[in-house]
Amino acid sequence: MASATATQKMREEATCSICLELMMEPVSINCGHSFCRQCIESILENPRVTSSPRESQCPLCRAPFQRESLRSIKQLENLIQTVREIDSERQCDEHGEKLRLFCEDDGQLICWLCERSPQHRGHSTALVDDAGPEYKGKLQKVVKFLRFLEARCQGAKLTITAQISKWEEKMELQRQKIQSDFKNLYKFLREEEKAFLWRLEKEKEQTLRSLQDDKASLEKQSLEIKNRILELEKKCQLSAQDLLQDVKNTLNRSSGVTLDLPEAISMEPNTVCNVSELYLNVKKMLKSYQVSVTLDPDTAHEDLVVSENRRQVTRTGPQTKGNTSGRFSVFRCVLGCEGFTIGRYYFEVDVGEGTGCDLGVCLQNVPRGLLMRLKPESGFWAIRICKINGYMALTSPPTSLPLSEQPRVVGVFLDCVAGLVSFYNMATGSHIFTFPKASFSETLRPFFRVYQPSPLFLPPPDE
Repeated sequence: MASATATQKMREEATCSICLELMMEPVSINCGHSFCRQCIESILENPRVTSSPRESQCPLCRAPFQRESLRSIKQLENLIQTVREIDSERQCDEHGEKLRLFCEDDGQLICWLCERSPQHRGHSTALVDDAGPEYKGKLQKVVKFLRFLEARCQGAKLTITAQISKWEEKMELQRQKIQSDFKNLYKFLREEEKAFLWRLEKEKEQTLRSLQDDKASLEKQSLEIKNRILELEKKCQLSAQDLLQDVKNTLNRSSGVTLDLPEAISMEPNTVCNVSELYLNVKKMLKSYQVSVTLDPDTAHEDLVVSENRRQVTRTGPQTKGNTSGRFSVFRCVLGCEGFTIGRYYFEVDVGEGTGCDLGVCLQNVPRGLLMRLKPESGFWAIRICKINGYMALTSPPTSLPLSEQPRVVGVFLDCVAGLVSFYNMATGSHIFTFPKASFSETLRPFFRVYQPSPLFLPPPDE
């Protein structure tokens, strides 16, 4: 206890009364009190803190002092260093002895007197110098495990961060797709509205024309009957001789008058539109414009084989074919026989489960023997369905299509008046892509490019 008390007294003597810490560079002033050099110089620089406005005063006794009176105390500095060393070596609070032992049972530092006390008697103990490395190894092992957990945690955080970014990107693409689907549906419905209103107006004009013709015919017949009545009434007012004059001819003419009544015209409109059915059934709406498309063998590349019914094309190897000006010689392509000009057209392509193809429409006079990019500026409006290179619309530059799976049957809708080419996944009835509005000044034909081995099939409209 005496040792602990002495150490405490030394610590008190070495403590600065300004900062209440062990002194740093201890100095004394005129009155004999000691302080940290930095603490006492702060009073000299700002005397109003603890002194009068005119002169600096000792913080303890208020005795005046000047900067010149500051004296370093080497002995006190050595004493402070000793106190610091004592503090660095922990001592037993109860016995004042150095803690040189480690009690394994209680997991605490003890001195040699503690080891003999009833509290620790019989416990397993070890020298601090021996126990330290052992427990340091255990701590390092735990640190290694915690670092492993931290690394896993950081990896999981990075994964979650990437998932968040990917999910936000997918949601944005899905949002754009939904907006695009509805935009195209609205546009399609507006065009359907115009078409139905046009048919209704034509029906109105036709029916009104028939009714007006019937009305004119009845007015003509009515005038003729009225003239007959006037003629007979005048005849009846004549004398008997005049009345009988040519009376039989008059009776025959009047009795032979007939009334030609027009046939009844239905007052129920023939042009009806079930808007809800159109809205909910895109497939039915598209199929109302479906046309039969067959393949033109005279345009097929020499590596392509067109079936006898002209509804299937397969890429094999070079075939002996007659040279025609319309045959593709660079790309493995083939055109449909049908040409599209004014109106709306829809056809389907069964792409199967092959490696890929390009499909859509193109201008009838596109070059067949040049190496070029398939894009609207070159006269092609097509999409690429390819498992290897991905799904894209052949715009300039190409537009990636966010398809979760390859569509089995693709519907192609062409509106020559509106200048639109759209594509649909017919398994779900969902919209795939619509090219920006164009002006079609020439005839368009179905276009197909085949990748090996990817046979294409054109189902008849009734399928």
